[in-house]
Amino acid sequence: MSPHLYRSARIFTADRRPWADALVVVDDRIAYVGDESTAARVAGPDAAIHDLGGATVLPGFVDGHAHIVGTGEAAGQVDLWGAGSLEEIQRRIADWASDHPDVPRIHATGWKHGDIPGGTPDRSMLDAVAAGRPVYAQTYDFHSIWLNTAALAEVGIDDSTVSPPGGTVHRDADGHATGYVDETAMHRLVWPVLDGFTGDAERDSALAAALAGYAESGVTGSTDMALGEDDYAAMRRADAAGTLTTRIAAFWRIQPTGDAAANLAQVARAASLAQEKATPFLRVTGIKVMVDGTVDGCTASLGRPYADGSKADPVWSLEELAPVVTAADAAGLQVAMHAIGDEAVRIAIGAVEAAVAANGPRERRHRIEHLEVVEAADIQRLAALGITASMQPVHADPANQENWRHVLGGDHDARVERGFPWPEMTDAGARLVFGTDSPTAPHQPLPNMFIAATRRSPLDPSLPANFAHYALPLADAIVHATRDAAWASRSDDTHGRLAEGLYADFIVLDRDVFEAPADELLDARVVRTVVGGRTVHRAAPAEVRS
Repeated sequence: MSPHLYRSARIFTADRRPWADALVVVDDRIAYVGDESTAARVAGPDAAIHDLGGATVLPGFVDGHAHIVGTGEAAGQVDLWGAGSLEEIQRRIADWASDHPDVPRIHATGWKHGDIPGGTPDRSMLDAVAAGRPVYAQTYDFHSIWLNTAALAEVGIDDSTVSPPGGTVHRDADGHATGYVDETAMHRLVWPVLDGFTGDAERDSALAAALAGYAESGVTGSTDMALGEDDYAAMRRADAAGTLTTRIAAFWRIQPTGDAAANLAQVARAASLAQEKATPFLRVTGIKVMVDGTVDGCTASLGRPYADGSKADPVWSLEELAPVVTAADAAGLQVAMHAIGDEAVRIAIGAVEAAVAANGPRERRHRIEHLEVVEAADIQRLAALGITASMQPVHADPANQENWRHVLGGDHDARVERGFPWPEMTDAGARLVFGTDSPTAPHQPLPNMFIAATRRSPLDPSLPANFAHYALPLADAIVHATRDAAWASRSDDTHGRLAEGLYADFIVLDRDVFEAPADELLDARVVRTVVGGRTVHRAAPAEVRS
């Protein structure tokens, strides 16, 4: 295969030498990144020439936290993002039901607690617009689900159903199930039933949809959080067929069972998968544990109560979590721990401390996901332990903050004033990783970078910034979403930056986002996506900005 020379470009490498103007690709790898004259000599006289006309080139984005098959599934569901009110939610569901009369059940995604009067939904609200078919409406954060009466009957939840540890089947004052189910109750009582309705063909289609969206928006690597058997099987089928166009590093979901032996058996399953031969596009690298819930649902575990006086217990206590983390650490697995509240963060840190004490010195890249409410002293602790801070700029979008702030105590609560403190992580010496947590948020990386660089909302740019002093320089944000995200899943020796010997995974933009005003990140388009030297997306001429 002849070398390919990409020249006349402004290339941001996310590497030690951050800028270049040409690169050479041989087969699926980068042979050279640097000045144009040297690149021409390295490529040789027979190279295929790609003149980029001064375009900006970035490493392909690596989503540091995503649910890939779920991202594809959400694309075909009722879109409740930005609904803003119960009436609008009902209208969208009713319209979708009318347009799809033969679909046996209705799936919706994206409602927020602040959209519902009182913040808590009831099945009667869905029955009013779609009583004839089961309705499953997932919150935007995927930590709770809202069912109508037909859906409750379908999954077998009634007034006598017992809530499992770490989750709740909500009931009204008379003890009747309301249709609102959260956390582990959703994971164990609702999702397994829905999985039974989804076959291999549907999962393959959802994965293909997610990959298409990734190619179009410039995501060449992704970190799948909470992977299970069925989604992994779909990814393996796609990998075998040669249709994976995004490199996937996966964290295996560990469910709390209340039984220590059963918990460790799940770790052993993850370890066996991690020992299977990795391919250039798919591997299992660790485990994922949910230590708490969310602020919006008042299920994040906090050191001080919510504004209404309530407190949420963690999903895992330190006593339950430490053996799991220690076993995974001993097996060479990475551990990713969802911890949004400050008390959950302390539990996650304590579990890593226990693993270090038990297993001694070794290479570790353990992570805490989200870290929305975290104290300065705990940031210092996690940094000293080498724990990666995996965060999602989109969760700090001002358009999503009203209920988040309200339940914590309003703008004068110190926890609100320190929400999503990205620079504090790097100032303390921790590695900071950016992702989207799609489908809890849109998967497109450029709007995510807009939030990171401005703390403003891509949904409503007129809203004031969400504590602007926590914004980051754009170049730093991109590094956190490329090089650092690859490093955090032990993929730094293959992709995430543009350097000799790594895979040729890069994107071409229609404008120079470094020189343009930050608002242009919302209009910028990926005109070309290259994965392993192969173009997997190219914008039609009409889509390219002149």
